[in-house]
Amino acid sequence: MSCRIGFVGAGAVAERHARVLAGFPDVRLVAVTDPDQERRRSFARRHGGRAVPDLAALLDTGLDAAYVCVPAFAHGQPEESIASAGVNLFVEKPLGLDWATPHRVARLLDGTGVLAAVGHHWRYSATVRRAQRLLRDRPVRLLTGAWLDQVPPSRWWAFRRRFGGQVVEQAVHVLDLARLLCGEVTEVYAVTDQVPPHAPSTDAAGATTAAVRFDSGAVGTLATTCVLGWRHRAGVEVCADGLALLVTEDGLECCEHGRTQHWSVDPAEARRAADRAFVDAVLGRTDELLTSYPDALRTHRLACAIAGSAAQGRPIHFPGAAPGSGA
Repeated sequence: MSCRIGFVGAGAVAERHARVLAGFPDVRLVAVTDPDQERRRSFARRHGGRAVPDLAALLDTGLDAAYVCVPAFAHGQPEESIASAGVNLFVEKPLGLDWATPHRVARLLDGTGVLAAVGHHWRYSATVRRAQRLLRDRPVRLLTGAWLDQVPPSRWWAFRRRFGGQVVEQAVHVLDLARLLCGEVTEVYAVTDQVPPHAPSTDAAGATTAAVRFDSGAVGTLATTCVLGWRHRAGVEVCADGLALLVTEDGLECCEHGRTQHWSVDPAEARRAADRAFVDAVLGRTDELLTSYPDALRTHRLACAIAGSAAQGRPIHFPGAAPGSGA
C-alpha cells in the first residue's frame, strides 16, 4: 500500500519534508502547488509528481494526505479546503497569525474526522523522550526557555502582520517543549524591547521576554531575540528537586547529584520520525500521533497569549482553558 501525498507550498520547509518522504518506499509524491510557477515546477522536477496551478487542481489528483507548508499569513483556507475534501493533513507551524484562524480550522477538523498532524517534530527526539522519563516522578519547579537567533531570509518575515512575530513563528517550538515537560500554562506576562528597529528589513521586536505560570504551580520564563547573525541557542532548561536538564533540538544535558551527563542526537532523526509517524497513521498502521492538531492548538494559543500580552502591556490569564474555549 502506498500513501499518495501532495504539497501546498514549495519552499524550504516543503523541500525538507519532500526529501524525507522520498526515502519512504510506501510514499508517492503526487503533486505540488505554489503561487510561484517556477518554484512549483522546480519542486516537481526534483521530487516527482505534477506541478499544478492551485489547490483545487491538487485535490483533483486523488490524495491520501497533503502537507501544508505555507507562511503564517497563508494558513486557514488551505486547511479548510483539504479537510472538507476528506484528505488528511500535515500542517507546518505556526498554525496562523492569530487564534481565530486555527480555532476555526480545529472545529472543522473535529467535524470531518480527518487526520491532522503538526510539525512540532522536537517531540519525536530521543533526548526529549529521555527528559520526560527523567522528570516522570519529579515535579518541575522552574523552566527557562530561549530562542536566540537571527532574522530568517524569508521575504514574509519583513512585517509582523505577515509572520506573527518571533514568538509565534520561531519560539513556538520552545513553548511546545515547555508544555510537554511542565504542563499547561495559566498566566503569562510579556514585554518587548523599546530599542529602535535593529534592521531596516523587519518590524519584528528585537527582543521579547515573558514570565509564565504553569497549572502545576511551577514558574518559567521565555526570552527571544532575532538580532544576532546566527542561531545562538534554542531550548529549555528545567529544574526539579535535585535535577537540572538542558534540552535542545540536538541534545540533552542532565545534572544530578553533582554529576553531569550529555546525550547528542541528530535533529534530522526527529524530523524523519515525525514524517514516518504521520504516514503510518494515514495508512492505518498506528493511531498514535505525538503532534495532533488539537494539542498543537494549545501551544499556538500560548504563543498568541505571549504576543498579545506584549502588545497590550498586561498579563493574560487563561486558567483551565481548552482549545475552542476562545481564551
